[in-house]
Amino acid sequence: MPEDSDWYDPGTTTFGDRLTGAREAAGLDVDELAHRLGVKGKTIRAWEEDRAEPRANRVSMLAGLTNVSLVWLMTGAGEGPNGDASGADGDLLKEVELLRRETARLADRLGLLEHRLRARFEGDA
Repeated sequence: MPEDSDWYDPGTTTFGDRLTGAREAAGLDVDELAHRLGVKGKTIRAWEEDRAEPRANRVSMLAGLTNVSLVWLMTGAGEGPNGDASGADGDLLKEVELLRRETARLADRLGLLEHRLRARFEGDA
């Protein structure tokens, strides 16, 4: 995140600006984030420069990898890189974010178990 603490203006900040700020606050460089997400570095740069937009599943993964709320990444409202949630809805947003992360973890686990089960069925055929 830029040294200037006034980098974020909800009225003018774009998705790309928020992604850049979140990535930097998480201590990730473009290539590391790209590797973790399974895309190329030029793809991340295009998103950060607002030349392209990620699919919904990638936005969710980006929020998790950069530790910001999905709502904040998309709209600028909610919990951003500094961990602060805006307004009275902050507690609700934090709870939603916790549930989203837990759901993503369980979905990953379910996917692995499904893969193992399919491999067993294919081995029996």
